[in-house]
Amino acid sequence: MTLDTPSSRPMPPDAIVAFFAKLAEIDPAPRTELAFTNEFTLLVAVVLSAQATDIGVNKATRTLFRLADTPQKMVALGEDKIRQEVKTIGLYRNKAKNVFALSKALMAKYDGAVPRDMDALIALPGVGRKTANVVMNEAFGVATFAVDTHVFRLSNRTGLAPGKNVLAVEKKLDKKVPEPYRRHAHHWLILHGRYVCVARKPKCGNCIVYDECRFKDKAKIANPA
Repeated sequence: MTLDTPSSRPMPPDAIVAFFAKLAEIDPAPRTELAFTNEFTLLVAVVLSAQATDIGVNKATRTLFRLADTPQKMVALGEDKIRQEVKTIGLYRNKAKNVFALSKALMAKYDGAVPRDMDALIALPGVGRKTANVVMNEAFGVATFAVDTHVFRLSNRTGLAPGKNVLAVEKKLDKKVPEPYRRHAHHWLILHGRYVCVARKPKCGNCIVYDECRFKDKAKIANPA
């Protein structure tokens, strides 16, 4: 079994409760690390964050969002200027095209507002299921489960919600994560995966949810010979 494949020991319900209770204790109300000022800038930031770091996106959007923090301003800015502002981000040409196109779509279909509907969000240029889940959760407070590489890895490695693809993991999280932890669950998982349960060398010796984790090699990593 690799670090990312489904665990052979699924985490039982009582351990899942303890798992999230511990994460909630150290960070009761986690938020995205992407910088944004409103629902529109959040949507743009998440679209830009695909295959890029939040730090890199925040650097690129610092000026972009001062120039354009609404769909109307973004369209007026133009695709060429958007591309210039985000050129430090990977895949910037296609992302600039999508940001311009989704801004036009928001003006044409929703009077410039970001829709509070999953299907409507996914229909926008450059917006996939993960992006829509982040916006629904962060902007509108809906208990959705955005599965990025960190959430996918952690869900499989710990036995929390094993699945062979991101949709399978998302559905299992939706089924298994109990109240009152559903609202912030995906943020806790992203942050824990980003800083503790990292890809190559997980920090099992400093993990607050070590006891709940079902990763079979955690003792070897926490206590190397």
